[in-house]
Order: sequence, then structure tokens, then C-alpha cells
Amino acid sequence: MARGLKKHLKRLNAPKHWMLDKLGGAFAPKPSSGPHKSRECLPLILILRNRLKYALNYREVVSILMQRHIMVDGKVRTDKKYPSGFMDVVSIPKTNENFRLLYDTKGRFRLHSVRDEEAKVIYLTFL
Repeated sequence: MARGLKKHLKRLNAPKHWMLDKLGGAFAPKPSSGPHKSRECLPLILILRNRLKYALNYREVVSILMQRHIMVDGKVRTDKKYPSGFMDVVSIPKTNENFRLLYDTKGRFRLHSVRDEEAKVIYLTFL
């Protein structure tokens, strides 16, 4: 008998476009509910720790987010598992950096650096 939503996600069951290594632990961060589907998003913890290398571990990511240094689409996000998806802009005002999440030719997420003017533009996608 089911007892509600699953709170855990095994690393091997995580989407392949997250590009997690198999031997990096047993679990992967399960995305929170939000504007993107869980199989079509990238949690903020993976962006900060694995892609941008701003943190070495989970605890450092939590401290960065709780200091309110990260914005997604112009709003401060403190949820470490917030699902950022296609065409979302991740901004770091302290370092004046903006990144847009795009797909590469193999279907994986890439963080593309954008200027401040482009970061303010919100593109609507109808998929």
C-alpha cells in the first residue's frame, strides 16, 4: 500500500541529462514541485555544486541559498531543490553573473552566460 509521494531519488534513477556519476553516492536530489516537470528540470543544488562549482558539498549550497544570493527568473530562491528548467535565468548579483539554461545537441542542460539586458527578457516556450 502506498504512503504518499516518494521523498528519495536513487542516483541511478536520476535523469541522464543531469550527468551524475554513478559512484558519487547512493542518492540524488529529488526536485521539489514547481514550474517544471521533475524529469525536465535541474535542481538548484546541482547547478551550484556540479555545474558552476561554487560549492564543494551540500552544506555549502544551503548556506549560499540561505544568504539569498541566488535568483531564478528575477526572484530570490532559497529552496535547494527548486526545479529550474529550460530558458530559466539563474542570476548571481554578487558576482554580476547571469546564466540561461539551454539544451545542447545531445539533450543535456548547458548553462549559457548572458548579459544583464538578456537576463531580464523572459521567453515564453510552448512545448
